[in-house]
Amino acid sequence: MQDYGFLYCHAPITSCSMDWLNKIFKGSNYKISEGKYSENCGHDTDWKENTDSLDALSDFDDEDIDRAIALSLSEEEQNKAKEIDTGSHLDEDEQLARALQESMNIASPPRENGYPSSLGNDHPAVFDNGHSHARENGHRNIYQPITFQYSSGFRICAGCNTEIGHGRFLSCMGAVWHPECFCCHACNQPISDYEFSMSGNYPYHKFCYKEHYHPKCDVCKQFIPTNINGLIEYRAHPFWLQKYCPSHEIDGSPRCCSCELVEPRDARFVTLDDGRKLCLECLDSAIMDTSECQPLYLDIQEFYEGLNMKVEQQVPLLLVERQALNEAMEGEKGGHHHLPETRGLCLSEEQTVSSILRRPRIGSGNRVVDMRTEPYRLTRRCEVTAILILYGLPRLLTGSILAHEMMHAWLRLKGYRGLSPEVEEGICQVLAHMWLDSEIMSGSGSFGASTSSASSSSATTKKGRRSQSERKLGDFFKHQIESDTSLAYGDGFRAGNRAVLQYGLRCTLEHVKYTGSFPI
Repeated sequence: MQDYGFLYCHAPITSCSMDWLNKIFKGSNYKISEGKYSENCGHDTDWKENTDSLDALSDFDDEDIDRAIALSLSEEEQNKAKEIDTGSHLDEDEQLARALQESMNIASPPRENGYPSSLGNDHPAVFDNGHSHARENGHRNIYQPITFQYSSGFRICAGCNTEIGHGRFLSCMGAVWHPECFCCHACNQPISDYEFSMSGNYPYHKFCYKEHYHPKCDVCKQFIPTNINGLIEYRAHPFWLQKYCPSHEIDGSPRCCSCELVEPRDARFVTLDDGRKLCLECLDSAIMDTSECQPLYLDIQEFYEGLNMKVEQQVPLLLVERQALNEAMEGEKGGHHHLPETRGLCLSEEQTVSSILRRPRIGSGNRVVDMRTEPYRLTRRCEVTAILILYGLPRLLTGSILAHEMMHAWLRLKGYRGLSPEVEEGICQVLAHMWLDSEIMSGSGSFGASTSSASSSSATTKKGRRSQSERKLGDFFKHQIESDTSLAYGDGFRAGNRAVLQYGLRCTLEHVKYTGSFPI
């Protein structure tokens, strides 16, 4: 019976195996008593047992005892396997907890609308195209993906739609990703940086985002820098929407005297003898001497005849340099002039004016050279002695200035006296605007009869080749009239235009003649 004492000493009997022993012992009316063993268990064991109990054990079959022993050993192995499995899960949970703790140590960005709010410095895609001072907050669209060392549970990668498993993953944009599946929308390469940018629902490398959405200067072709407050600040032309660095307004970057575009670094401007700059678009249709302007003068005279406003007197038209125009303006006793630069003048006084006789050519350094002028003596035969127009401007701009000055001449010749600058300059701007409208709408303004068939042919060819460009320039010159902020030219035009649209040109002019103001 020492074998049973050895089992009791070294093999812990589980509840299940005890059930088997109980089942064995239930076959007898005897109970097994608690035995005691000496320290040299396995040698001469001295049991103090109840004699009746030992006799009862002898009545059971060896087969039942062996079965109980086998079951006990099997359950012991299962318990050891469970302990090993529990240890491995504890190790994995400990690693996950450590990864979560490390992620907690990184300042997680606050969330806005389900996505992390912006951190750091970067610049989004939308920009204000307002005039002069456009700014955009640069502290947006920077996000930080949270990296976990191990995945727990069932997760699907938002990039490849497969299970992430027990590897590293990123948590950002409301989803989880394999690190290699979280890619830039521009270059399609994985984003491994600590921060990334977003546009819409797409992630970008910060550099790729800047390349695609950070505005570049249309002049120097570089990224427009941020100011000291981290804002993108640039200048934008209200019509052409040309964006450029604020520094180009003070660094001497040339600007076209006609269309007002700042000269890009890769473009070529022409410098006129008075220092004005002219882009190649405007140069293409520029009128450069007095004889070249005569066909346009005839066109505008026909335009006035079509309005039943024919100018009966022969008023000389001269194309002049800026200096000659300024000198003539100083010699004029009266008149209203649009500062800071006057580009046309209706003269009433006798004086000598230097007129451009021959078209200059473009020399080295893209400068106008070989300009030939001659003095022209003006004599007073009526209320108007001449109309002077600044040379070197595109055809449509030259025509609108000429239409404006023709209206001054018409008002003086028809006896309109003592008009305020707002009324006189306003109605003259209305006629200039109407002429531009007629040219743009027709799309095929002719230069009319010409003293030179060659110049007429050249003008017609040029007109056909540049029709799209000229129409765009015409829209810009109309925009200049409409958006003028001066009291006489701007407010005067808007008041006169409203009156003409409501009452018609003839009624408006009659009202102006008798009241000195526009009808309301």
